[in-house]
Amino acid sequence: MCDNNNMEKIGILGGTFNPVHIEHISLAKSAISELGLDRLFVMPTYLSPHKKQASVSAQDRLNMLKIAFSDCANITVCDYEIEKGGKSYTYLTAEYFRKLYNDAQIYFICGGDMLTNFKSWRFPERVLSAVQLAVFDREGVYTDYENEKEYFKKTFNKEFVKLNYVGKPVSSTKARVYASFGLSLHGLVEKGVEDYIVQNGLYAGDKYTLVIKKNLPEKRIKHTADVVVSALSKAKELGLDEDKVRISATLHDMAKYVDYTTVKGFTLPEDVPSPVVHAFLGAYMAENLLGIKDEEILDAIRYHTSGKAQMSTLGKLIFVADMVEEGRVYDGVDKLRQSFENDDFEECFVKCLKEEFIHLINKKQYIYKETLNAFAYYTK
Repeated sequence: MCDNNNMEKIGILGGTFNPVHIEHISLAKSAISELGLDRLFVMPTYLSPHKKQASVSAQDRLNMLKIAFSDCANITVCDYEIEKGGKSYTYLTAEYFRKLYNDAQIYFICGGDMLTNFKSWRFPERVLSAVQLAVFDREGVYTDYENEKEYFKKTFNKEFVKLNYVGKPVSSTKARVYASFGLSLHGLVEKGVEDYIVQNGLYAGDKYTLVIKKNLPEKRIKHTADVVVSALSKAKELGLDEDKVRISATLHDMAKYVDYTTVKGFTLPEDVPSPVVHAFLGAYMAENLLGIKDEEILDAIRYHTSGKAQMSTLGKLIFVADMVEEGRVYDGVDKLRQSFENDDFEECFVKCLKEEFIHLINKKQYIYKETLNAFAYYTK
């Protein structure tokens, strides 16, 4: 448990930390400096009310935090929520710290994007009676702070502190995905944390990632991992099953380097151009070699390159993620990434489809009939 010292200013930085990454560390150090904190408590949740159960144990998440912050004298990794168990509600944690540090100024640190959802938190007024929110920006995420300030004043008669810190687009999701593909975590997590992940086999892949690691070169493995990361970043917003998104993105290029004439039972449909062959072959192999029977997943793999009319949302997402993942380099990709982050998803999908169509025309390449059908259907 956390010990009690009399402190003038303390901060609380909570989260799943699955795993803790370098932006968590930068944020913590910046918050100490900006708020003049005497002490910052970094606290992993046991079970977040808004997330699924973490994919590794609470003890592993706690151990990684202790490694990450081992050289920070004024940062304490606190196991209060883990020891308490159950769902980790902020109001309970805030009141616990208020009792513990009755005379202190206590800040609860969170992303500015959480302000818009704050009213849906359990007992938000009790949170604000115990602590003051200190909020930070994230790159690519817009928050209307003036509107939120007005709302907080009107609803709670409280103010929040706006930090200058802007978080870079590093995510625990990316670290987990990279680990599952056996890729380096350099630039994502501290070296000691990466060593812990590897030594303890955390975030190990499944039979699908194993297929990719065995059959694709490292550059294509990284591309696949980045497609998974991009696709997962939109899964919740689009109301999609994350496992289906992950499997579709993982397997979309599984047949990239396979000679279709060597695959028993596969018949290539008529007029399929060579850049599209791997998509049809990949869907066949996913079904017949890996036992996937979900038609939505198979369709997403089959048409991730060409597109088609009447695509599912999952199919559209894999098509788009394949075009905007961070490793892609071509004229116009930055605008498509901005659209992916900020625009309505359907609008972004149509932009990507048009970009693909224009690319094929400029290269004077044969345009597959399904691509023509998709373009006609979605741009009419």
